[in-house]
Amino acid sequence: MTNDRNNPWAEEFRAMLALAWPLILTNITMVLINATDVFLLARLGPDALAASALGSGIVIAMLLIGIGIVVAASPLMAAELGRKAHSVRDVRRTFRQSLWAATAICVPIWAILWQMGWLLEWAGQPPRLAADAGLFIRALMWQIWPALGVVAIRNFMAALEMPKWTMLAGFAAVIVNAVVNYGLIFGHFGLPKWGLVGAGVGSSVTSLFQFLFLAGVISFHPRFRRYHLFGRWWRADWPRFKTIWKLGLPIGLHMGFEAMVFAAAVFLMGYISTAAVAAHAIAIQIASMTFMVPMGIGQAATVRVGLGYGRRDGEAIRRAGWMAYILGVGFMTLMALAIWVMPGTLAGIFLEPQYAGNAEVLRLAISFLLVAAIFQIVDGAQVVGTGMLRGLQDTTWPMLFAAFGYWVVGIGLGAWLAFSLKWQGVGIWIGLAVGLGIVAGLVLMRWLGRDRLGLVPQPVNK
Repeated sequence: MTNDRNNPWAEEFRAMLALAWPLILTNITMVLINATDVFLLARLGPDALAASALGSGIVIAMLLIGIGIVVAASPLMAAELGRKAHSVRDVRRTFRQSLWAATAICVPIWAILWQMGWLLEWAGQPPRLAADAGLFIRALMWQIWPALGVVAIRNFMAALEMPKWTMLAGFAAVIVNAVVNYGLIFGHFGLPKWGLVGAGVGSSVTSLFQFLFLAGVISFHPRFRRYHLFGRWWRADWPRFKTIWKLGLPIGLHMGFEAMVFAAAVFLMGYISTAAVAAHAIAIQIASMTFMVPMGIGQAATVRVGLGYGRRDGEAIRRAGWMAYILGVGFMTLMALAIWVMPGTLAGIFLEPQYAGNAEVLRLAISFLLVAAIFQIVDGAQVVGTGMLRGLQDTTWPMLFAAFGYWVVGIGLGAWLAFSLKWQGVGIWIGLAVGLGIVAGLVLMRWLGRDRLGLVPQPVNK
């Protein structure tokens, strides 16, 4: 049998999977939390489902801007551990300043979200939909800081290639969310019956639980506590704070562009019908579930490429990047086939047949999923490719690619197809698919030119 030391590709495959699968499962728990909310709110009817889709899309878009900034800590810590395997002080500096960055970005986000109800009505959304979405947002927005704290801890654990604790916290959060939201939406377990608002409060409570769970782990686990991550966290470290913002702001804008394009799609669906918004919520939920796998692989690619970057090992960078790309795109190709074969079965999971309006929602959801099946492949390609480039600390150009692909091509083409050609919701989804394809192609071209562009550090002569 060939030893892994003599077969570096097999060694990379094992290392990539060992790091990626807990990250994938962690990401899936995030979607399961949202899927639980969609499932429960669908029992209140299409109006509640549409309001939650509009509100959660906006909150998630804002959250992802913050996540992108905090995520900058991941390649920084990976590169430091690549340079010095037992580094403590530098890793601690980066972690603490990622929490500072999380706090700094939360304040303006909360201020914007608090005003979102009347802003939606001013922008032309139906008054009832805008009012319900605004109330939901005011309950849901408090999840943002603890969610960013969870990301900061996940970055640290992933850089140490020990992400299983975040996976465990994620599954615990799924259970907590299901119990608390079920109680607050329908008034069970002695909790008040708050309906739509209860779902937002429950999700915020779940996010806080997950952060406290992981904070306890890194404070007491023998492998983690040696870093003293929360010790003297109040002390400023402006050079590292600036580094995180310099690297993280393009990532945050990139993730924000991607999330906001889907929020904009919900917004455009609101001009078509409430049924279109509800159908979009179901279709995007299914697509998001499969997306969590290449997203986790992309996160693993950032760490594995980052370790090679810190060692100035161009061959290790190449192997890590291409292994992640093959795994991510290959998986999404299989998922595209699955969604194409059974869109009705998948969409029907979320709908209560007793509501008459759900027949139209199901019809629209199926049509959206047929398009979603097509863009599964390019969606996987762009998220893994972006993760590979982040490992090289290359974040500005991917952000510009996202701005062009998602907003100029995706929304521009989608709106034209939906309203000028009267393709309605399907036109919006086609625009999104084309935009994702553009971003995937541009990211791949930059990866292929990494040596020519000077993205790969040259080895140090000994």
